[in-house]
Amino acid sequence: MKFSELDSAMRVYETAHDHCVLPGIFMVARIDGRSFTRLTKEVHEFEAPFDVVFRNHMLKTTEHLMSCGFKVVYGYTQSDEISLVLHRNEYSFDRKLRKLNSVLAGEASAKFSLLLGDLGAFDCRISQLPNIDKVVDYLRWRNEDAHRNALNAHCYWALRHAGASAGAATSKLSRLSVAEKNEFLFKTAGVNFNDLPNWQKRGMGLYWETYEKASSNPITGQPATAVRRRIVKDLELPMKDEYSTFVRSLIKREHGG
Repeated sequence: MKFSELDSAMRVYETAHDHCVLPGIFMVARIDGRSFTRLTKEVHEFEAPFDVVFRNHMLKTTEHLMSCGFKVVYGYTQSDEISLVLHRNEYSFDRKLRKLNSVLAGEASAKFSLLLGDLGAFDCRISQLPNIDKVVDYLRWRNEDAHRNALNAHCYWALRHAGASAGAATSKLSRLSVAEKNEFLFKTAGVNFNDLPNWQKRGMGLYWETYEKASSNPITGQPATAVRRRIVKDLELPMKDEYSTFVRSLIKREHGG
């Protein structure tokens, strides 16, 4: 059998189940760390519940994903997860899900591993969202999840530091309301949840901004001003309706709206 015939015969097994995202549909990628609880608490012993070095690794990984060849209009990270809003007209790999998922997971894993100096793996899934309202709802969901996770994490580690086992701490928290968790945290650890850094409670956003840079005309040599784009890392995101308004405005701006 000629190679061309063998290639055609076998490639169908690779591509027969390819799924492509329809044109005009928004794609939001969620990239999650695999077994990161063990990696960050047992292997590397980052400070619990939040660690600035780990935070910076996640920010740099998100920045890398926004700069590695995809048209990303907004990046968001909290805990060990990253969400990327791709431009509605992103057509890399013909919008094939298997390629998008594998490449984004691979890029995140490679960058984070280099930063950590150890193996750190991520998986990826793509949400296909029909309009900007659903994109805003998705980002609001992850923002609210960050707030909930931060409160739970601070309460959990307050219990662990006080001598409770993992099971006992989890069991106690499952019976408490949000108000009771806030009260418990203040009475047990002296921590007012509202006073914690916003990046812990709300996650962190990364987005593009334009700026002017002094340059020179390559032909005449005369001074000139060049317009460039750079990524902003925002550790003071708003919450609730203000956050929805913020991300809606940003996404519309990136789409020329």
